[in-house]
Amino acid sequence: MNDTPDAKPDPLQLTPDELKAISAHGKARVFGAKTVVVTEGDRGGALYVILEGRCKAYVSDEEGREAVLSIMGPGEYFGEITLDDGPRSASVITLEPAKLLIVPQAEFRALLAANPDFALHFIDKLIRRVRSLTKAVGNLALLDVYGRVARLLLDSARDEGGVQVVERLRQTDIAGRVGCSREMVSRIFKDLVKGGYIALEEERILILRKPPARW
Repeated sequence: MNDTPDAKPDPLQLTPDELKAISAHGKARVFGAKTVVVTEGDRGGALYVILEGRCKAYVSDEEGREAVLSIMGPGEYFGEITLDDGPRSASVITLEPAKLLIVPQAEFRALLAANPDFALHFIDKLIRRVRSLTKAVGNLALLDVYGRVARLLLDSARDEGGVQVVERLRQTDIAGRVGCSREMVSRIFKDLVKGGYIALEEERILILRKPPARW
């Protein structure tokens, strides 16, 4: 989570109080990098809260092609969809060594039933997540590749001392999320750097000025 003084809380992350409430109902486990935590289509309910590290949620087809749904970090969670006892809607893999809190479905249901305020917060987060996914689908349908890349950068940025910063989004991650090749993302980045819209650093991307809606 971002600990800078001026940072706004991420609406998709658990707050410290929410994390404290849910921690008593689960057990922490460490996963190595590139470990598949859950597999699309599998059954078995548990909520996973990311305590350390990053994870990628994705869907794939029989030919091995992937579409990245999200890149998640500390304070975010996945697996809540299985509360309806249905199959996993996506696979999740660790991108680096990660520490996850695993909350069994029965424990999570009991927590929601015993804590109405927490349940309302959780419903609010689910609504925000649905809105975010709906927006992403709309972008895929209505924007060209450049527009999808620019929109993703803007949506992923946070303000850091007046500068918009995007952390640790690799070009391969971006390609998977906007539905294009890494080479296409590389060309778009070169154009954005040349135009003075972004600057690339080793661990982050700086948005110097808002990219145009169309290239």
